[in-house]
Amino acid sequence: MARSTFSGPVKSNNGFEGNINLTAYAATAIADITDAVNTANKADGTVVWDTTNNKLKIATGSATDDTWVDADGTNAVTPS
Repeated sequence: MARSTFSGPVKSNNGFEGNINLTAYAATAIADITDAVNTANKADGTVVWDTTNNKLKIATGSATDDTWVDADGTNAVTPS
């Protein structure tokens, strides 16, 4: 398996090597517009782990009030 360093969407037909590290936040932090999860390095597609509900949350944009959705699309949280 080859190794590369780059940014952007990634597709592999042969799997990936290494670990995926997610930042974990409580649901109250994800819903708090002033929390670091919403104010620092948030981008469309950012993925975090919701420790309260044991779910992946994905940002729909980079603004502090952009919604977080569950990975399966069943729940949305708009920070306020």
